[in-house]
Amino acid sequence: MASDGMNSTTLNNNVHAQQRADRYTSVAVWLHWLIALFLFGQIAFGWFLETIPRGTPLRGPYVNIHKSTGIILGLLILIRLIWRLTHRPPDYPSFLAQWERVASKLTQFLLYTCMLVMPLSGYIASNFSKYGVKFFNSIPLPPWGPEDKTIYAAFNTTHVVTSYLLVALIVLHLLGALRHAFRRDGIVARMWLGSTKD
Repeated sequence: MASDGMNSTTLNNNVHAQQRADRYTSVAVWLHWLIALFLFGQIAFGWFLETIPRGTPLRGPYVNIHKSTGIILGLLILIRLIWRLTHRPPDYPSFLAQWERVASKLTQFLLYTCMLVMPLSGYIASNFSKYGVKFFNSIPLPPWGPEDKTIYAAFNTTHVVTSYLLVALIVLHLLGALRHAFRRDGIVARMWLGSTKD
């Protein structure tokens, strides 16, 4: 009976905590999920490109699609960062432990860093190759840098390595979200569609 009372008390506390938790704005939430969708698709597509041999006819059009969506993703991430800097995110609920706050802040900082570095390094690498970018295989965007294999390799390597780091951070982020969802402490609801404030 004592155990049932403790579980009931914990559940009630979690419900109250969820009600107290501040939520992100609708713009922040929609940008979050739109960028997440683009990121998953872009990373998967980038790894798919590694299976297409260089110099084959199919590779060029696929690479340009990857570059084009990467430009759009980079712009969305920039908009998200500007929104984040100009609109203060909700405070952490009081029941979160200090280590959870530190882990959350560090993970978010690293996520934003990788999300900026990955598309930017890919874009810069493209501009030090002879191909440049052909936006969705329709609009040529000539490279603004000279063809330089050394610079290209440096930025392309940064692009690839950052993608793996980003995947690791996303997995860590998802594990944290699942933990909060299991605890039903209201943290996930702050960024869930339909649970926003204007």
